[in-house]
Amino acid sequence: MIQKFYQRLWAIAGAVSVRTKILGIVLGFIVLLGAGVIIQSRYALTATMTEQLEEQSVSVSRDLAARAADPILLNDLLSLHDLLNETLANNPNVRYAFIVDPRGQVIAQTFEGGFPLDLLAMNSTHADEHHHTVLIQTDEGLVWDTAVPILDGKIGTARIGLSDASMQLALSKLTVQLLLTIILVSATGVLVAVFLTWILTRPILALVAATQAVAKGDFTPRVPRWADDEIGDLATAFNAMTEELAHTEELRREREGLRRQLMEKVIATQEDERRRIARELHDSTSQNLTSLIVGLRMMEAQCAHCASPTKAADLREVASHTLEEVHDLSMRLRPRVLDDLGLAAALERLAHEWQARYKIPVDVVIELEDRLPGEIETALYRIVQEALTNIARHAQAKSASILIEKRGGFVRAIVEDDGIGFDPSAQRGERHLGLLGMRERAELLGGTLIIESMPEHGASVFIEIPLLHPATFNLQPVTAP
Repeated sequence: MIQKFYQRLWAIAGAVSVRTKILGIVLGFIVLLGAGVIIQSRYALTATMTEQLEEQSVSVSRDLAARAADPILLNDLLSLHDLLNETLANNPNVRYAFIVDPRGQVIAQTFEGGFPLDLLAMNSTHADEHHHTVLIQTDEGLVWDTAVPILDGKIGTARIGLSDASMQLALSKLTVQLLLTIILVSATGVLVAVFLTWILTRPILALVAATQAVAKGDFTPRVPRWADDEIGDLATAFNAMTEELAHTEELRREREGLRRQLMEKVIATQEDERRRIARELHDSTSQNLTSLIVGLRMMEAQCAHCASPTKAADLREVASHTLEEVHDLSMRLRPRVLDDLGLAAALERLAHEWQARYKIPVDVVIELEDRLPGEIETALYRIVQEALTNIARHAQAKSASILIEKRGGFVRAIVEDDGIGFDPSAQRGERHLGLLGMRERAELLGGTLIIESMPEHGASVFIEIPLLHPATFNLQPVTAP
């Protein structure tokens, strides 16, 4: 329970800024300190004034008793009334005064509206007592009622009522003065706290802004060292970190540039080598196999009555099959139709042969009015080729589709299937390498490749490549040795 309360309290406190925390701490400390001072001051003043009022009550009562003895003995009621009125006039805290004879009869009093008879029974004194004081609650507040015997109680008792109004007034004034002081101190403390928080939080806010810029990849911001304290050390450490990050980023960009150049050269060289091998297979190996097939056919015709005509036919079948495989290998290495007729014709032929080989229907839609740059055609062809290979090997699809279109300054390609799908974020092994190669080809041309797939929901490959990009490279034929 306590831990939950602490966590809740910390969640609330942690949701506000450092400036608010500091202001709250300063203001709370001032308020608590002021409240403690007010309570302590009121307590001390109340105790002191209570003691003084009690002493004053006894002193005034004994003075009244001493001075009332002669008028009572002389039965001078007029002088006795004058004495009571004089006592009230000289002591503003005295609310009433009266004289009681030994029989308990009031012989003189200061009440204007009539004497309250209940007051007689509230306090009394014996002959051997110095005085007797009781605290009475009235409509005007507390009253110290003190009774003092006159001549040991032989001729009566003098009683006065001393009000605590002066004490309450003094306490109220003290409280008001302390509150005003606390308000003044609080205002001063808040101003000082605002200034201090501005000094403390300004470098922190500068660090936050610089950190946000670094998070976005901008390593140029530097924060000034405000003072030789912990925040200053933090600023110095941050500047050193950003300098190191800037240096690391520069090295990374250089390496990325070198890697891009290397990949461009590798792909260009690969395509040139494939073109050369395909040309050699078509121009040399295919012609040799064709000559062999013709010779076998002639030998078969001339040796119609020989003992082994079937052997020549078998050899001709093997040579024909080998010729088909050479043609197929030549097409996969570098289809001449891609160079001669362009991407649309090459993809249609690729889809036709792929459909015939794997018995999976494929729908091809190509919306291109003109030919694309050679490097873009090669990249799109290889990406679509790899996507179809993955569909045949892994997707268990019943159908596939290919869409190529030019929109604005981009060419877009979409390859979809209705197979078993997969999780693109959890790919490993051969398929992962194939997808990585597809993405590399697109990114080298400034494009993007996005794969969307879920288990049992097929897969879609989206490719977008700008038609004009400084990173594009030209595939120049490499002269075969």
